[in-house]
Amino acid sequence: MELYNGKDKFFGRRFNEVVEKLSDQKTFGDMFHISRHDIPMPSLDDLKEIIELLRSVLFPGYFRNSEIHSEIVGYYTGAKLDRIYRGLCEQIKRGFCFSCPDVTDGVCIDCENKSRIITEQFIEKLPEIRRLLALDAKAAFIGDPAAQSVSETIFCYPSILAMTYHRIAHELYKLQVPLIPRIISEMAHSKTGIDIHPGATIGEYFFIDHGTGTVIGETCVIGKNVRIYQGVTLGAKSFPLDEEGNPIKNIPRHPLLEDDVIIYSGATVLGRITIGKGSEIGGNVWLTDSIPPKTKVMQPKPPVTIITDGE
Repeated sequence: MELYNGKDKFFGRRFNEVVEKLSDQKTFGDMFHISRHDIPMPSLDDLKEIIELLRSVLFPGYFRNSEIHSEIVGYYTGAKLDRIYRGLCEQIKRGFCFSCPDVTDGVCIDCENKSRIITEQFIEKLPEIRRLLALDAKAAFIGDPAAQSVSETIFCYPSILAMTYHRIAHELYKLQVPLIPRIISEMAHSKTGIDIHPGATIGEYFFIDHGTGTVIGETCVIGKNVRIYQGVTLGAKSFPLDEEGNPIKNIPRHPLLEDDVIIYSGATVLGRITIGKGSEIGGNVWLTDSIPPKTKVMQPKPPVTIITDGE
């Protein structure tokens, strides 16, 4: 064993061997991204800034500029939307360019034009996103007796933060923006512990109480006035494989939840099954079969032995 006696001994043959191994193109595989043109990858820092700007527009007065007055909302919103438009357009273009094959002489043919059109379409969706988030905040207030006001749920609750990110990511997902929606969903995941794939379709008045450990898969379809609790998984039961043994993409494989469903903490609901309207799924239930409307599925109660002092 060679004793360490200073950095100079390392920065020689041993160091060069490591450099050569890490530079061996035969070992790269998917670990090395080769840009097809001179466009950088999407910027996580810039996307975080864009999301915060979007939050400040969707919930004026709550985030970034809490001193905003009603007289200047129009100016404030317009200024923020201008920054959002320019920043998001650039990040969407980078998302397209990340894997775009349409390159001529190192120049992307259509990514910039597509990103501009999609950004405009997304911004036109912001009023509807705000409407849905307002209903989510109301659902959180109604669904949690500890909430003192709708404003408290907007400012404090992880469910509203996660749903803000999700409803933004979902609109971008529907506009077929690559990579960016998944980045946004993972930002929310890291902040809240709530993991919602941007492809999941979620209706009005949705609330995740507490939230930590909740997982909602890509092809989930959730109706109106649904409430779920921490640790709930809405996942896939199996992954069909193609002839080469790879998972087949873009097939419905996650649950359908109809209106007014409640799923309590720790429950696992798997596969393309339907949970009927008004049903309740108890805590820690494992469910892989559809159930009709107004059904209650609960764990059987184990026998309880009560031991008092002196026995």
